[in-house]
Amino acid sequence: MRRELIVAIDGPSGAGKSTLSKLLARALNYTNIDTGAMYRCVALAAFRRGIDPADEESLGSLGRSVRIEFLRSNGGERVLLDGEDVSAAIRTPEISLLTSRVSACLAVREAMVELQRRMGEKGGVVLEGRDIGTVVFPGAEAKFFLAASAKERGRRRYEELCAKGHDVDLAQTVSEVEARDAADSAREHAPLVQAPDAVAIDSTVMTIDEVLAVMLEEVRKRRSRAGCLENDGGEKP
Repeated sequence: MRRELIVAIDGPSGAGKSTLSKLLARALNYTNIDTGAMYRCVALAAFRRGIDPADEESLGSLGRSVRIEFLRSNGGERVLLDGEDVSAAIRTPEISLLTSRVSACLAVREAMVELQRRMGEKGGVVLEGRDIGTVVFPGAEAKFFLAASAKERGRRRYEELCAKGHDVDLAQTVSEVEARDAADSAREHAPLVQAPDAVAIDSTVMTIDEVLAVMLEEVRKRRSRAGCLENDGGEKP
């Protein structure tokens, strides 16, 4: 029986990729790889070390040297940077904006893509980001492009930050989402684009459960055609 699938979820910031990749991976008993968190880790490390985001040589060296790990326990997921739990630290507005600049560095992208490919090459994984189905795994068996209006994505981000105790402004948050969209789409290396064979889902007026149901049905069809063993319904030990 052939190996399990590689599932790619791409889309702009705030479209719900992180939440859905976790839920989809759990439902399929796959490993979730949050590639966006990997770039956020590099951005956080650069910020802490005072590295100028225009200094591509230093950023590339940093990207090749940091150790990034994902841990799952008690139904939750943690992100470790050189052994430190930075799950919350990489989600601040400041690091979010810096991440877009850092991820535009070719040397950083090369380092992260290499790491992502090593993590996912054996299949049985869900990867989410902005170039998974176009650059990292163009041959992924199941691809999704998850989108939503900038206003809706900004609102979601605003509510998320408020819930974490951040003092933020809704209009400014929406503007930051739009600014990141522009930066991600215009960057020279691996810009945000929809893969031709990706299933597009607009989550603007859909619930998380509704989007998850669409994804699960599509993946299960592809798994069946590929002859994968059924192993849904439980987390990996």
